[in-house]
Amino acid sequence: MPRKNARQHRPSTPVAKAVSLAGAPRSVDDEATSPPRLIGGELKGRRLAFRPGGPTRPMKDRVRETLFDLLGTSIRGAIAIDLFAGTGALGFEAISRGAVRAVFAERHFPTADCLRQSGRELQVDDRIEVIAGDVLLWSRRLPPLPLDGPWMIFVSPPWKFFQTRLPELTALMRVLAAEAPAESRFLVESDEAISASDLPDRLSEREGEQPWDSRRLPPAILHQKRL
Repeated sequence: MPRKNARQHRPSTPVAKAVSLAGAPRSVDDEATSPPRLIGGELKGRRLAFRPGGPTRPMKDRVRETLFDLLGTSIRGAIAIDLFAGTGALGFEAISRGAVRAVFAERHFPTADCLRQSGRELQVDDRIEVIAGDVLLWSRRLPPLPLDGPWMIFVSPPWKFFQTRLPELTALMRVLAAEAPAESRFLVESDEAISASDLPDRLSEREGEQPWDSRRLPPAILHQKRL
């Protein structure tokens, strides 16, 4: 259990440093510049390590809440694969809501260190794996991933990637779909410039693969596909 007032007399955290889970409360209107907070499950209310001014674009709370409403109880016993992890809000939220494990892919090495810090402070470091590097290279060589539960694959890259790197994103999703255990799902967050028709109709040869189910949450859209 975190110690009360543990940071009461410490100076404010410089921009170059990570803000810990006990950082200053977040303004409702400024989610992008404050430590993200888990919004459901056993870790509800806990904050994540965060680098102010860093390269991450945290998913807005209302979008994250809708995403996990779509998943419902299917997250329990699943493995979260957070492909563009950033602060790790999706993967840690999944663990909070019953996922048995989370794998984070993050190409920015200082941000990857923040993910490890969050795992330690949330006391779930034995249930996470952080893979630092360019996740788009996984389409060439997929790293070993846990296979003891369905994958909930979160795809929330910088939105410009849907314009500039869509073939690479598609290749990555196809490789993951080919290896994913039964009952796995993709959850893709894009901006409103991308519709379901811009995403590949099929990602695998599975007979039970479902079409994309899209939900508008301006300025974002959530796209879900069941394998």
